[in-house]
Amino acid sequence: MANFTRMPNYDVRNDGAGPYAIFYCDSCSREFRSQPVIGTVVTQDLKKSALGGLLRKVPLVGEELAENVVGEDARYTMKLSPQQLETAWQQVQPHFRQCPTCQRVVCLTDFDTQAGYCNDDSPRQGEIAESRGVQAGAALKGFANAFGLGDVVEKASEGMKKAQEAAAASLATCPSCGTTAPAGTRFCPECGTAMVQPAVTVAKCPQCGADTHGAKFCPECGAKLEVKPLLVNCPNCGAETKGAKFCPECGQKLV
Repeated sequence: MANFTRMPNYDVRNDGAGPYAIFYCDSCSREFRSQPVIGTVVTQDLKKSALGGLLRKVPLVGEELAENVVGEDARYTMKLSPQQLETAWQQVQPHFRQCPTCQRVVCLTDFDTQAGYCNDDSPRQGEIAESRGVQAGAALKGFANAFGLGDVVEKASEGMKKAQEAAAASLATCPSCGTTAPAGTRFCPECGTAMVQPAVTVAKCPQCGADTHGAKFCPECGAKLEVKPLLVNCPNCGAETKGAKFCPECGQKLV
């Protein structure tokens, strides 16, 4: 059983069968209910005598409660003793874990059992986010298939993937740490290394003059059209390369 230093947020309710506690996840506020504290049928003595002056123990209904019961009826109370609250907490504890970093008490959905931390503090946040994305995608695909829209969703996903690839190809990239930035950024904003600019495709084929339409190979003669990315600044001395193959300052090979 997991160790806890405190209880999560809770409140006490009663639906007529006895008081019970509802405990809430500190992350998503999901509810987990304990079993109601069900007492025996009301056995408090009645203040008034009945049937020849003999006191009887009978269930009470309606207005009889306010007039005749000695003590509090468990069917109506909204209180739990410390012992009852602890028992209620023990009943729902298997559904919770406490993060050793932030100390929040969260449900299993918001806890990375493999790492032993809540999802927000887990060192596997990237894997968790990717897994959730896959699950959400599968759910969306299943929903679309149920309504005959599977092909539409698939084409939209392919279009989005191509758009993301195109966007990534238009960014400058740091050869040292992999950070990306808008084209034209000269130095990496993270480590200061000279950025490699994105490859550029030519509008017309240099061999046959045909329109390339942004393709990497000429649609007429098959010539490769993509221009190799160039360093704006020398990674060795930082001098401007001005499109040269060798640094004009230190001679470092740039292509």
